[in-house]
Amino acid sequence: MGRVTSGTEDLWHHYGRMRALTDRDVPGTFSWTWGQDGGPGPEILGDLTGTRVADLGAGAARHAAHLATRHRPARIVAVDASPAQHAMAADLYGHLSPRLRLVHADVVRHLHARPATYDVLYSVFGAVDFTDPRALLPAAASALRPGGRLVFSTLAHYLTGAGARADVAPTAVRARTPDGEEATLHRWVLQGPVWAKALDAAGFATITVSTLPATGRGPRSAATLLVSARLPS
Repeated sequence: MGRVTSGTEDLWHHYGRMRALTDRDVPGTFSWTWGQDGGPGPEILGDLTGTRVADLGAGAARHAAHLATRHRPARIVAVDASPAQHAMAADLYGHLSPRLRLVHADVVRHLHARPATYDVLYSVFGAVDFTDPRALLPAAASALRPGGRLVFSTLAHYLTGAGARADVAPTAVRARTPDGEEATLHRWVLQGPVWAKALDAAGFATITVSTLPATGRGPRSAATLLVSARLPS
């Protein structure tokens, strides 16, 4: 499959680059599903008026841009560790500052540095998929205010159709370095009860896990797990 990198190379260098050349608009919709073409919208996050929100692993910040322009948060912070993705987000949506703030940082370090800062954290196949939950979920809990909410969508099963894992362990998936060399990175594809147990261990309560069916029939279609959890007030 290629070498597993140390994490110092930007394995997201190529992701989304072709789309960014032709699609520069703020998206008119927000979807949690893998196919980005169905299911519930941002109402799952609750009323965002006057709130402080962070998108964890925001990529090109398309979801964050939608919320910044079509809802009324005090501020949305779009965090991503990839230099290429951060630069793409700045090119596409830098003009939405200060309501949308684009941050190039490791998500876990960013969260730990901001205790009790956010009202809502979310991830759409973002950092929750690619960061050890045993590090990310406690960091998210520390960064939320009492009663704050974490919502994320993730794969309900592997893209091959194989079932999700029954333990908190990653799987290596294909990626490419900026120079095109094959490499791998880690992705966490976990069963719903495993996510719920990890959230409970991190201090969350009122945990709900639902499955959104695949909206397509292609070889890489997949069902989505939509997970929501709150901190105690």
